[in-house]
Amino acid sequence: MSTSPVFKIIPTTQKYDWGKIGTNSKVAQFASASKIPGFILEESAPYAELWMGTHPKSPSRVLESNAVLSEHLAAHPELIGKRVADRFDASNGNLPFLFKTEVLFAQQPDIYKDANHKPEMALALTPFAALCELTALIPATIVADFLAIAGSSDPTGPAEKVALKNLFAAVMTADEAQVKTQLDTLVARYKAGGAKVEGESQDIVELVLRLDSQFPGDIGIFCAFLLNYVHLKPGEAIFLGAGEPHAYISGDIMECMANSDNVIRAGLTPKLRDIPNLVSGLTYEASPPSKHVVTPTPFRTAASSTLYDPPIPEFSVVQVVVGADAKETHPMVAGPSIAIATEGSGFVSWTGGSAALDVRQGDVFFIGANTDISFSSASGLTVHRAFVEAN
Repeated sequence: MSTSPVFKIIPTTQKYDWGKIGTNSKVAQFASASKIPGFILEESAPYAELWMGTHPKSPSRVLESNAVLSEHLAAHPELIGKRVADRFDASNGNLPFLFKTEVLFAQQPDIYKDANHKPEMALALTPFAALCELTALIPATIVADFLAIAGSSDPTGPAEKVALKNLFAAVMTADEAQVKTQLDTLVARYKAGGAKVEGESQDIVELVLRLDSQFPGDIGIFCAFLLNYVHLKPGEAIFLGAGEPHAYISGDIMECMANSDNVIRAGLTPKLRDIPNLVSGLTYEASPPSKHVVTPTPFRTAASSTLYDPPIPEFSVVQVVVGADAKETHPMVAGPSIAIATEGSGFVSWTGGSAALDVRQGDVFFIGANTDISFSSASGLTVHRAFVEAN
């Protein structure tokens, strides 16, 4: 039985403490605009993430039939494509990526529920700040050892990684009472306008004060000195490989990752913390923020589409911006896609389709493998499309 290669799907919402509240959240705005069945916006609830994909924790469904998306794809393997199914073991209908809108503010299988690694890419929708990867360091019990090697010309060498790991571990496992005392002293100095010491920019001062207001006494506040502090403008993106520590601080993003929800936490969260596994699982490769930047490029022959292509095979993301009374066409992609209309409204059409799909802000839709697609709009439309191909 044939099935349409393009159809709307029902995403799911996740409420976490760090989400924005009520209608201030892009997640809530998208969920409301797309009229997710049964969704009732709670003005006092924190909406953190909108999930689009086949992750078993919270899978999307086909709007027309209410079938679980993975089951629908397993019944129609042509929608995934044989090459992708073979390359990523996706014959059961599970996509190799999980697409999200995120609003920020093996061992232990009850906590880490799948075996997938979790590289991810964050594409800013609004001004966005992130902490990513260790670099600048503060004094700790083994600071002398670190300072002795800090000027190395090979910051990713074995000895350098050990020194960085030892310092990070010492900070993250410091006595809680001592952490609180030192944070109180630091925050009091900042609030009093005390002189900054080397490495303390005004950005870092403001960040520490903000984090302290949200997570007073939390060891994660010291990560302001241990990680790069990165600001992204709308349309800029960073990629973080597995084992690279990060904390998203504020803003709205489109996030795509391997199909995993494993998170090892150590600070700035009310959830379970697992410092031993975090310390043992990081890469400890010191580098500038530029290492993580994903440089956008044109998407094939499309005139108004921008490709964000991280250095992994599981996913890529295209941002499509269609002007008023304009049309944008994408050639066939040899794998499945999930797309969301993030601004405006318009139509999606494809060869062989009997009628165009009407989409507006918040609508999420699936695009089957080997399907050419066109976006059109009378007033303007922005779409973010995640896809996978197999070479």
